[in-house]
Amino acid sequence: MFGRACFGTIAAVTQEPHFRQARPADAGTLRAIAEAAFAPYVARIGRRPAPMDADFAAVAAHTLLLCAPEPAGYLTFFRRRDALFVETVALLPGRQGRGFGRLLMERAEAEARAAGLTRIVLYTNARMTENLAWYPRLGFRETGRATEEGFDRVMFARELDGSENLPKPA
Repeated sequence: MFGRACFGTIAAVTQEPHFRQARPADAGTLRAIAEAAFAPYVARIGRRPAPMDADFAAVAAHTLLLCAPEPAGYLTFFRRRDALFVETVALLPGRQGRGFGRLLMERAEAEARAAGLTRIVLYTNARMTENLAWYPRLGFRETGRATEEGFDRVMFARELDGSENLPKPA
């Protein structure tokens, strides 16, 4: 399904999860991950979630592909004023519940810190109830709700003060 998207690194050979910068040529891989990750929400939301219809070739410049060793998920982010904005966290359903989502968010935190940012912001759909419970467990607090582009969104933020990292799983 994904071709050779994650091959060519030592980590891929040793089976260690690792990240690599996505490229426009990875658009098909990113699309396949998004389709699988967000398909369960279509009926619940009543339409395709926004990440399923992204311009994947265009967002590749702001996307890290998680390889474990084959593509397992991706993280799309960019700087928005004084914060790192996490636009999409996508993980193949078969990889959920194994710590890969946390790995994606730990990488977001590392990227924010490396850029000298002290805050991560993101939103999720109000009907993605799993996310409404998961982000607070990672130290995020709800900052607002709004309807944007026809989607009911819940905004979250997490301050990165001192050396604090993501809370450990319970």
